[in-house]
Order: sequence, then structure tokens, then C-alpha cells
Amino acid sequence: MFAFPEVSVTVTQSIAFLIFVAPLCIYVAWNDLRAMKIPTWSTDALAIIFVVVGIFVMPFSDYLWRYAHFGVVLIVAILLNTIGAMGAGDSKFLASAAPFVALDDAGFVLMLLGAGMAAGLAIHRIARSIPAVRNMVPDWESWAQKKRFPMGFPMGAVLIVYLAIPLF
Repeated sequence: MFAFPEVSVTVTQSIAFLIFVAPLCIYVAWNDLRAMKIPTWSTDALAIIFVVVGIFVMPFSDYLWRYAHFGVVLIVAILLNTIGAMGAGDSKFLASAAPFVALDDAGFVLMLLGAGMAAGLAIHRIARSIPAVRNMVPDWESWAQKKRFPMGFPMGAVLIVYLAIPLF
């Protein structure tokens, strides 16, 4: 039987964060698929959710340390953006999502992100090759992309899955 690993997110944190994060991640995924853009307001909102909700559901020292996650991931993401490995919106999303991830869970989340990226790419490419699916949303920018991929789709899903693990 499959079981998720133990993560450092509590059930209270999971519920409190998911109420706000899940709809935003769904929007980010949809908008990235539709327009190949992750709006700055959405990454700002993700960061604000952590700032406002986190202080109420996390031990204060953990809460403060999570800001270091933002800084480290932002630097790495900017470097990846600079070399063309990802878009600016993807970089901002990763940095804004980083405080939600406990340091002890970073390795697991990176593996989850890798699997999510591979699955997201496969799902996107298969969906775009099915005329009935493609015709449901014919104006999506991501359908026309040959090399670029809407990473907001799997990144949003991975954040939702990680935060939801304590609920299972």
C-alpha cells in the first residue's frame, strides 16, 4: 500500500495554508497554460499568504527561518532565469513557494518537483496532441510552444500536494 512520507507540515498548517494556496496555485497553473505567464500579483499573493497565515500557525523561530528559504531559492531561480532555464514568473513562483517548505522536507519536495515536472510535461504534450482536448481551449498559448513549457502547471500542483500530505 502506498503511503506518503512524513513531512514537517502539521494538519493545522496544511488546512490553513491550503485554503488560500490551492485556489491561487490552480489559477497560476491555468494562466500559465493559457498565456505562458505567471502574473507578478499571483507570486506576490503567494508570499503574502505565507507572511500572514504562517505567523499564526507556525512556531515563531521556524516562521522566521523560512524567510531564508525565500532568499536562497530566489538567488538560485534568478541564476536559472539568467541562463534561460526558466522564465521570470517561474522563478518568482518558486521563491514565493519556498517558505512553505520545511528544510527537512527539501529533498523530498525536490524529488516531488522533478516527478511533477516530468508528469506535467507528459500530460501537457499528450493533451495537446488530442484534438478534442485542444479544441476545448484552442487559444492556449502553451499549445503552440515547441521548446517552452508552462512550469506553473506542475509547480502549483506540487505545492498543493506537499501541503496536503498531512491530511492523508
